[in-house]
Amino acid sequence: MTILQSFTPICGAQPRVLILGTMPGKISLTQHQYYAHPRNAFWRIIGELLHIDPNDRYETRVEQLMQAQIAVWDVLKFCVRKSSLDADIEANSAVPNDISALLRANPTLRRVCFNGGKAAQLYRRHIAPQLAAEFHSIEYFALPSTSPAHAGMRYAEKLGAWHVILKK
Repeated sequence: MTILQSFTPICGAQPRVLILGTMPGKISLTQHQYYAHPRNAFWRIIGELLHIDPNDRYETRVEQLMQAQIAVWDVLKFCVRKSSLDADIEANSAVPNDISALLRANPTLRRVCFNGGKAAQLYRRHIAPQLAAEFHSIEYFALPSTSPAHAGMRYAEKLGAWHVILKK
């Protein structure tokens, strides 16, 4: 089995929202881009909410995310997974990213939004127990996954739930 490694975070100056996924899928890993699968709704949703063209160059979209004070990362740094599905992550292979260090380095972060239930679950298991009381003021929101595998919810419903990233 191949050990998968996530990317470094997208994080500009003074982020206010951190969006956490689980681990990039195969297409994202191949292209070295967050949410690169053409059917993943992440960039479409972000585009509508932040007025970012989802068809712009990746580097342009990343810069615009940072200007909007949105950071993006994954809960896991390493894992073994047979496919791109979160359900295929081998539990004993999961190694978390140092999210507490990111939170400490960016005290302007006030909200953590999980891109899907698995990201929230892994955060609760691997990250939350090690967080200090200094992070008690952070708000947490489990959002519907933008993955094409999460087809049980209509796009409009996902978009509505994702409006929380705009909350001041």
